[in-house]
Amino acid sequence: MSIGKLLATALTVLSLSAPAMAAQQVVINGSTTVLPVVQKAGEAFMASHPDVELSISGGGSGNGIKALIEKQCDIAMSSRDIKEKEVEAAKKNGVTPNRVVVAIDAIVPVVNPANPVAALTTAQLRDIYAGKITNWKEIGGQDGKIVVISRDTSSGTFECWQELIMKEERVNPAALMQASNGAVVQAVSKNKNALGYVGLGYLDKSTKGLKVNDVTATAQTALSKQWPIARELFVFTNGTPAGGAKAFVDYLLDPGKGQKNVLEVGYVPLGK
Repeated sequence: MSIGKLLATALTVLSLSAPAMAAQQVVINGSTTVLPVVQKAGEAFMASHPDVELSISGGGSGNGIKALIEKQCDIAMSSRDIKEKEVEAAKKNGVTPNRVVVAIDAIVPVVNPANPVAALTTAQLRDIYAGKITNWKEIGGQDGKIVVISRDTSSGTFECWQELIMKEERVNPAALMQASNGAVVQAVSKNKNALGYVGLGYLDKSTKGLKVNDVTATAQTALSKQWPIARELFVFTNGTPAGGAKAFVDYLLDPGKGQKNVLEVGYVPLGK
């Protein structure tokens, strides 16, 4: 065979094999609450699906849904449901949001471990975040100004807190707004007078979770709705997912795979 024919044959082989070698990229963006679930499941998923590469980042529920609407991601993570105005914006851009519930979560008020306060009511939480209660001694604690820590307004966690705790009240503008659950944990762990709130999966020894209305936040109380600040966690796709996106969503919902990962990171699996 001539050198020219050999080169032609080699190029043909390369052109045929290159697409098979390239992994399909699935871009996932959004809620920092859902993020630990997707990261944990994503590691195991990619180990068993070498043909799919997941690109995962946080940024908040609102930003994730915005990215889906603008066709900048394949899967949006969200700790709140999609709003009607977002659905309308999506439709105008040729996007059909498809909602998938992947886990149940509890939002938990947290204080510094040095704080003796162990429990609050939903009414007390509302008054603290509205700026009506400003000192720990007003609610049985030590004398000290309450440093109010909140999630920022692009967060689904903030919106759930607003809906389930604040009701008609509004979070005091003086509250220190944080971009992620991790940032809330860090802020509270460094200030003995701080009060914040995080997803159940972010509870660790650096903060102390509070009882609310004499109920302790657990997987069981979240699932049974005894915990007053429980919610569903979602992923959204553009229509019924296909390809790598479908494979990953299916993995998340699999009781023996993704739902085990949900439990491992501290959230509540579906149907448990």
